[in-house]
Amino acid sequence: MGLFNHGRALRAAMIGCGLICFGPARNSIAGPAGIPYGLRLMVDSAEPFGLSTSPISGGGLRNKWDGVARKIDDERVQLALCDGDREHCASDAALKFLSIVDRGRQRDGRARLGEINRAINLAIRAADDFAQYGEADVWSSPLVTFIHGAGDCEDYAIAKYVALRMAGIAEEDLRIVVLVDVRGEGHAVAAARLDGHWLILDNRRMAMIEDINLLNYRPLFVIDDQSVMKYSDGLMASAPQTIPVSADLRPQPAVIATAN
Repeated sequence: MGLFNHGRALRAAMIGCGLICFGPARNSIAGPAGIPYGLRLMVDSAEPFGLSTSPISGGGLRNKWDGVARKIDDERVQLALCDGDREHCASDAALKFLSIVDRGRQRDGRARLGEINRAINLAIRAADDFAQYGEADVWSSPLVTFIHGAGDCEDYAIAKYVALRMAGIAEEDLRIVVLVDVRGEGHAVAAARLDGHWLILDNRRMAMIEDINLLNYRPLFVIDDQSVMKYSDGLMASAPQTIPVSADLRPQPAVIATAN
């Protein structure tokens, strides 16, 4: 699977958020989405990054998502009840989450995505799963994350995914993407499609960028309500000789914490 074999890729995905490093990657100079300079994406997919995918029907990552998806379904019922009767909602976490959804609903287009991205980045404190739960790689549903007020990268991504859906973004325009950087550290982000372009909502930065401008990362898995899919290495060696990188698109310091 590109720079990493499938076993390492899956392990990186399950750990997520840069908690474990598997050693240096073979290519340390990368262009958009971690693709080495001199190569380009073969755009043949409607998924983020334009790479083809294949479904995963079982295994650790599929089980991990199925577990949190069941909790999300339960929480959606609670959130709907609180949304319809704020005065009698007994959950402070639900009310805080709904206030973010409300601010998103008041905006349109990119402003809606940016509002929810920034609000959730600020609402959650970056925290290691070991520190919170005494174990690695715990995927939390939004209300659990808001009860704790803390989480790591996949918790931010899951909360954004649910908030954006509640704010009116269509299911087919939302994804959670699991990536790995050139050092082998896993990370997870939310992705939202706007006007045919996928924007990345990352807890490491307030500004959203388009998927093709996400530097030094290679996408491994993509998740939606219906499926968990593995990315293929859709590369071809007939790219432009250089890929310009503007100052605005260079990797930015982590907004919340570099470890998440």
